Amino acid sequence: MSIEEIKLQIFRQVDALDAAKLKEFYGIMLNYINSKKDTDEWIGVNSSEKQGIIDAIEELNDGKGIPHEQVMARLREKYNHA
Repeated sequence: MSIEEIKLQIFRQVDALDAAKLKEFYGIMLNYINSKKDTDEWIGVNSSEKQGIIDAIEELNDGKGIPHEQVMARLREKYNHA
């Protein structure tokens, strides 16, 4: 299969996705592309820091995070009255 045929096949499959699947695919694709860009990001990070980052990512993936807007609203309320 040529590169052009692969691109066309990918386009057709992506074009057929519903909105939810398209958003999920887009996130997976970005994660894949970004993970290949910088493999040096772990240099200088000790093992406990690495584990903390991994744990935090897992919590976010499990829906245990707090939306950015909610955090910002809390901070504005707390520090605007100071």
